[in-house]
Amino acid sequence: MTAIGFALAAMVMNGLTDFAFKKAAEGSMRGKFRMYHFIVAQACLFTLLILVYGIVSNQLKAGPHLWLGACAGVFMFIGFTSFAWSLQHGSISVNAPIFRLNFLVTAALAMMLLGEPPEVVKLAGLALAIAAIWLLIGSGGGGIAGLSAEARRSLLLAILATLSLGAGNAVHKAGLSMGGTPATQLAAHSVTYLVLSLIVAMRADRGLKIPASVWPVAASGATLGATAFVLMMTALTVGQASVIVPIAQMGLVVSATLGIVVLGERATGRKLAGLAAAVAALTALAMS
Repeated sequence: MTAIGFALAAMVMNGLTDFAFKKAAEGSMRGKFRMYHFIVAQACLFTLLILVYGIVSNQLKAGPHLWLGACAGVFMFIGFTSFAWSLQHGSISVNAPIFRLNFLVTAALAMMLLGEPPEVVKLAGLALAIAAIWLLIGSGGGGIAGLSAEARRSLLLAILATLSLGAGNAVHKAGLSMGGTPATQLAAHSVTYLVLSLIVAMRADRGLKIPASVWPVAASGATLGATAFVLMMTALTVGQASVIVPIAQMGLVVSATLGIVVLGERATGRKLAGLAAAVAALTALAMS
């Protein structure tokens, strides 16, 4: 399979992962478990899957790139935790597209710091992505001013998640450029993420009390997320971050569509225009 093929497969997995996070947020709102329970359970299973993948593929190897993997793990923890919390009072068909437009950050960092060429088509794609974010932010009908305090908080968390994940993906590309393998980078990332999530859960619970009800949805999120990351990292070993990451993040179309079709979220004209602009942005970047 080519790098683009791996990126397209990651796109589908990312969209399904976002949907799993939304189902976890719904379970948290119904009092089945706390959101941090889901985050730590998902982190446990994600780490286990990545370590098994690394051992089976014989890709685990030490080196200075491990520190970049750990650094990426910090960004990923901030990103995915913020995204999970944002879904408690936010719409997946708005927050997931904003979150998956984190490629804006990755593409900018890749061009500024990793020497990837700032081609005209890439810059056009970034401009379209900014327009998409503006449309999606206001798709609730009244713009930011018309949102409730909870909805504004949800939106800010989604934006924080976008910035953090974009930075984390750029750090991963830097680690791969230094000779790291996908399994090595993801192992360092996942262990760091797990430690941080355990600290948060143990402080909140004054111990560690993970309800049994969280494990099924955590297993779904971990399996889909691990698969998406492995596919994207495999593509990044040979492809440009400013091309591969945008394709992988097109999963926003999958999650937003599921939010509208399965969860019955309202498909406003502005929301559909935002999704169309996001697809146009990702297409332009992928063609560069």
